[in-house]
Amino acid sequence: MPVSDSTPQSQTLARHHQIVNRLRRAQGQLDAVIRAVEANEPCDEVVTQLSAVLHAIERAGFKVVAEAMHECVRSGSGDGPDLDELERLFLRLA
Repeated sequence: MPVSDSTPQSQTLARHHQIVNRLRRAQGQLDAVIRAVEANEPCDEVVTQLSAVLHAIERAGFKVVAEAMHECVRSGSGDGPDLDELERLFLRLA
């Protein structure tokens, strides 16, 4: 999704779009895993596909935390998550 302006709101929308795209990709990969298991595909192929799903979800999670960090820096008002909360969010993904 090309963004014609670089306002904070348009940047936020672009990042949200990236997160949704990653999650949709993971959803498609998970559907492929389910089909592979139902079709009794070889274990190594299923595990490879599962690994791709996990990676896609992990990347989406990191993007969500990164967006929270951007919001925290942008707002500077104290309304967003503080550094301790951001750290907890990040570590939950690890």
